[in-house]
Amino acid sequence: MKAKTKIQKEVIGLSRKMHKLSDIQKRYAFEHCFDHLAHRNAKNVITCMECGHVWNGGSELADTLLGVVCPHCGKRLGFVVGRKRVYKEKDYFSIITTCKQYQVIRFFSVQCVRKVGLPADFSIFEVAQRWISPDGVSTTVARKRGFSFVYYDLWIPESKMEIRMNQGHYVYDISPACIYPKQRFANEIIRNGFDGCFHGMKPYDLFMAILNNPKHETLLKSRQIPLLYHTLHSPDKLMRYWDSVKICIRNNYTILDGSIWCDYIDMLRQAGKDIRNAHYVCPTNLKEAHDKLVEKRNKENLQKKVMDAKSHDEEYRKKKGKFFGLVFTDGTIKIRVLESVVEFMEEGSELHHCVYANKYYEKDNSLIFSATIEGIRMETIEVSLSKMQIVQCRGKHNGISHYHDQIMQLMKDNICKISARMSA
Repeated sequence: MKAKTKIQKEVIGLSRKMHKLSDIQKRYAFEHCFDHLAHRNAKNVITCMECGHVWNGGSELADTLLGVVCPHCGKRLGFVVGRKRVYKEKDYFSIITTCKQYQVIRFFSVQCVRKVGLPADFSIFEVAQRWISPDGVSTTVARKRGFSFVYYDLWIPESKMEIRMNQGHYVYDISPACIYPKQRFANEIIRNGFDGCFHGMKPYDLFMAILNNPKHETLLKSRQIPLLYHTLHSPDKLMRYWDSVKICIRNNYTILDGSIWCDYIDMLRQAGKDIRNAHYVCPTNLKEAHDKLVEKRNKENLQKKVMDAKSHDEEYRKKKGKFFGLVFTDGTIKIRVLESVVEFMEEGSELHHCVYANKYYEKDNSLIFSATIEGIRMETIEVSLSKMQIVQCRGKHNGISHYHDQIMQLMKDNICKISARMSA
């Protein structure tokens, strides 16, 4: 793409003047992007996949657990075992630097080809650069890619480094295997709270966040790192919690888990609590306070379900009351009619099926029984009142229990008692 804006023209000009990788940087990339491996064959002959040196192995168990050190190149090696003799790997290497007023992140594609008996062959070439201006404007310089529905790293080495469109967050969202330790940072990045530690975040994402969003800058400066990490890609979400965040900062309270804390504040809001009160938003034990609210909300939801179920009881009693009290047993299994909508709810909750959710208590032509053993629910039975047949008999998660055949037989033996109640 041809450079059009003033920034793009300046960036592409500066990009062409960037230094090539030094031999030291290349060696660092080759050393840290890939694991160092040794190949062991069936005769316990070990080959260093770094330098190609061959020697006889010792104890296979000890070497596998502890690794080995190549007598020739001195590198500690892990093992690959098998008949495969050629290994190819690709990954990314990154350099963080500055150029004039820009923060620059450079990405290099590193490839390693290992053949048993030969020294490893490494290659490296630059694929992309992310240029960030002091006011947080991002410009991308990169090579062309091959088209693929699955892979994003089909770079074309022969293509030119040109201005590319930032088409969405993930197009050039590269995660390098390692970053060169000698780094330079723009003054604006340091001014906005960056101290050299990325805290598990990608450098590009962190730099863009603290340059473009004052709230993320505040979180970094106040060391609210877990919350910054949690809201890094959702700054709009941070607005919902900002009043509570300010209370935390004012009280020197560190949020230890951003995800749990945000859920906790949402539950406080739903419970009608004051989310600007330090007593609520700065709990001594966040997980314990969160779990208590979850338990309370579950109880409230259960109470609502019970109240809703009870509101249908009278209608259910009118329809099926004449069947109440029906109980069949063979001494081990006990089958009884569900006599309230609350029992439908409990049955569905314990056996994890839809007898309550699908409102079986409203079906005029169905009668629902529960089969239990020593008070433990085993299966739920639906009987058709028009055909006097068992429609279905379901256990936990709509499966069947070990007593399914006995339950079915006991139900069939006593189905005539249902007919007697209908004619009564």
